Amino acid sequence: MENIQFANPEYLWLLLVLPLVLLLLFLNKNKGQAVLKMSSLKAFDQKTPLLVRFRFVLWLFRLISLALIITALARPQSVDVSTRTITNKGIDIVMAIDVSSSMLAQDLKPNRLDALKQVARTFVQDRVSDRVGLVIYAGESYTKTPITSDKSIVINSLNSIRFDGLIEDGTAIGMGLATAVNRLKDSRAKSKVIILLTDGVNNSGFIDPKIAAELAVEYNIKTYTIGLGSNGTARAPVGILPNGQFQYGMTKVEIDEVLLKEIAATTGGQYFRATDNRKLEEVYAEINKLEKTEIEEFKYYNYQERFRPLILWALVLIFLEWLLRNTLFKSFI
Repeated sequence: MENIQFANPEYLWLLLVLPLVLLLLFLNKNKGQAVLKMSSLKAFDQKTPLLVRFRFVLWLFRLISLALIITALARPQSVDVSTRTITNKGIDIVMAIDVSSSMLAQDLKPNRLDALKQVARTFVQDRVSDRVGLVIYAGESYTKTPITSDKSIVINSLNSIRFDGLIEDGTAIGMGLATAVNRLKDSRAKSKVIILLTDGVNNSGFIDPKIAAELAVEYNIKTYTIGLGSNGTARAPVGILPNGQFQYGMTKVEIDEVLLKEIAATTGGQYFRATDNRKLEEVYAEINKLEKTEIEEFKYYNYQERFRPLILWALVLIFLEWLLRNTLFKSFI
């Protein structure tokens, strides 16, 4: 019944007439019977015949048949809905992530890098119809994961990102952006996006970030930039102890927001500042809303009329009423 609907539901209002019909039948229950007046009934057995007690069955058949006819007039239909989804506009996204030692700062919990990884995983999972790639950079840059539609590969790569000293420390924003552009320049997607995140200033690499931004414009690649870090100071690595562990101390948070805003404006993107875990989640949620994949959904409806069985049952009940009225109950009606 959950897939049943009515083509003409206004006829269902006629069901309100049934109580009135029942009342009329009750008031007129004895009018059709012949009456014989006698001075005394002592000589007769005064027990009511059993069939008389079941005369209400005739009323019941009439009411049910009337209800079935009204319901049939409302045209009950079963609806089978099938859906077909077409992706009209796929998006290729490359996340360029700063993995310099300052990303171990603990102004975000447990630190900037781990907080980013957690939020980025959710972002990747939400991009169901898009392809995603990863570029990581510090003093230099490289492609961690080529653009792929396999989200499990991207998430596994995200989970494995850590500062391990394999690449030179520093913040080469220009090189990170240029590597991301290189991954997207040959993409045939209708929309190409870079999400570049850093917590510092450009102090390494041989590619000027502004030149990299111009390359992004040339290949019609939009860039969203994110400055990550609290305002003021943060507890961050300041040196390495003899045992190889980082020594932490309070350092000033320096983010080249002017540069990041310029890159975003040049490429048609936006700049965001994330000062804590909640702000970082909000930034990625906002980018997720801004870059929507266009999906067209077609629904096909198959209607099957269900009024015929109701009419048949109503005719059966009407026939039964007529038959009983003219056979078993003929003497009592």
